[in-house]
Amino acid sequence: MAIIKAFKALRPAPDKARQVSCVPYDVPYEREVRATIERNPDSFLRVTRSEAEFPEGSHPDHDAVFEKARQNLEQFIRDGILVPDTEPAVYVYQLAAGEHTQTGLVACCAISDYDAGVIKKHEKTRPDKVSDRTGHMLAVGAQTGLIFLAFRNTRTIRNLIADAVDERPIYDFECPECVRQRVWRITETGPWIDAFFELPAIYIADGHHRAESAKLARDKMHEANPNHTGQEEYNYVVAGIFPSEDLSILPYNRVVKDLNGLSDEEFFERVRDSFIVSDETLETMPDDRGEVCMYIGGLWYKLRFNVQFVREPDAIESLDVSILQNYLLTPILGIGDPRTEKRIAFVGGARGTDELVRMVDAGEAKLAFSMFPTTMEDLFAVSDMGEIMPPKSTWFEPKLKDGLLIHTL
Repeated sequence: MAIIKAFKALRPAPDKARQVSCVPYDVPYEREVRATIERNPDSFLRVTRSEAEFPEGSHPDHDAVFEKARQNLEQFIRDGILVPDTEPAVYVYQLAAGEHTQTGLVACCAISDYDAGVIKKHEKTRPDKVSDRTGHMLAVGAQTGLIFLAFRNTRTIRNLIADAVDERPIYDFECPECVRQRVWRITETGPWIDAFFELPAIYIADGHHRAESAKLARDKMHEANPNHTGQEEYNYVVAGIFPSEDLSILPYNRVVKDLNGLSDEEFFERVRDSFIVSDETLETMPDDRGEVCMYIGGLWYKLRFNVQFVREPDAIESLDVSILQNYLLTPILGIGDPRTEKRIAFVGGARGTDELVRMVDAGEAKLAFSMFPTTMEDLFAVSDMGEIMPPKSTWFEPKLKDGLLIHTL
């Protein structure tokens, strides 16, 4: 039974929504953040990525970065760029790009549901990233971005969404990424709360570090509050909650800096132990599960997994990202834990395979792997098992915007 709660969102003035809204904090490179802020001083990246306002190469400490974020948020409020709602609400949020449309709800979820496993996860988190976002959350006194949750839809929720989008939205604009953003404010929240309470589980699609940071921030604020009741805003985390049938997953690709001391010939010989390696190909993306496209030495190759499992593989073992990790990255390239290994990097599918080619051709990496996307059913299966996917298994697109609906603590 999933608990959701209405909240008084801090949100942009209607004429500022397009300028304020920004991609999630962990999506853009630093050079992209600096360019955006220079071009658009109203961008919410000034709050989520305030380190970009310090001189390039200055390496400010965390406290200075967090203090700058707090100052920028307060400035946005003073200038009327961000305005608090006067009564609690939930918000229907729709993103449309080309033929793809997804429509869900933004509300606060109980962190106790995350503790209890009603909100299910599928990734491990990195302590350094959790610490960074926790510090940011406590410094600015707000959750500045949405956790992205998914659920198996019901007729009741489907009907509630259909009725809501017939009304006039509070926001309707196209962002720089050519995604139409529409938001409806709902103050009659009882039917929504009841409908979500019927769900046995909801699933983290993206935002594991935000979820874990919200939990840690709650614990710290609870400890500091002698009059804690359990109803304080810090006991909840703001989320965009979308039906799985609406969601689109792109591949999460990999680049590796070196061949672990192997020559090209030795590397290919080792790869052929577990994969059928095609001749040079013009294909840059795999057609099906069990395939990976690899770019090395200015050429693309297709790898097809060619190992017979001694038993039926489980939901994790059968993932393409697991196969690549277990049969190539670890045994051949010596990459054990990709969360901490510095020799591997991850490139979201929205950047396309051109970015993989660019990085290898520029010498930033030795080789790249173009993956077949994980499915929502894969994600549900692993989450329901209480297991963990390999890191960077999914890339959801379009991305939910930061800065549209802020939850103050």
